[in-house]
Amino acid sequence: MVERHFTVTGFVVCDGRTLLHWHPKVKMWLPPGGHIEANEDPVQAVMREIIEETGVHAEVVPTGPVIEMDYPTQVAAPYTIMIEDIDDPVQGFHHHIDMIYFCRPTGPTGPINDGWRWVSRQSLADGLAMPNGSGGSVPPPEDVRLLASRAFELID
Repeated sequence: MVERHFTVTGFVVCDGRTLLHWHPKVKMWLPPGGHIEANEDPVQAVMREIIEETGVHAEVVPTGPVIEMDYPTQVAAPYTIMIEDIDDPVQGFHHHIDMIYFCRPTGPTGPINDGWRWVSRQSLADGLAMPNGSGGSVPPPEDVRLLASRAFELID
C-alpha cells in the first residue's frame, strides 16, 4: 500500500487574482499549501501555510453546509479533496490527500513573500505560460486553473 500524507491547499482570491508560486521540487505553478501538522485541523493548517508561505493573512470562505448546533465544533469543509501522486526524491513515491480550500485576504495583500505572484483570472483562463525563474515559461496545471476558476466564481 502507498504511504499517504494529509495536506491542505488554499486558493487565496482577491480582485480577480490568486496567489501562485513556482514550486521547484514538483516543477509547476501551485497555490499555497502543505502538510497538516500534529494537533492541527485542516483549517488551522491552511491558514498557517498561507501566512508562512505568502505573508498574506486570509480566511477560509465556506463552500459547504453549516449545521447550526452548539456541540460538537465544526471545521469548515474543503471545497474538494484530491489524491495526488507525489514522486519525492527524498521520501519516495507517496500520495497527498489534499483538502482544497477557497480563501480571501483579511488584511493587506502586499507586499507578498519572494517567489509569489498574483495571477489574474484571465491569465489562468487563457492558460498563459509564466516565467519560472529558471529560464523557461510554464502554464499552471489544469487542476490549478480549474479550481482557481471555481474559487473566482464563489468569491469575486
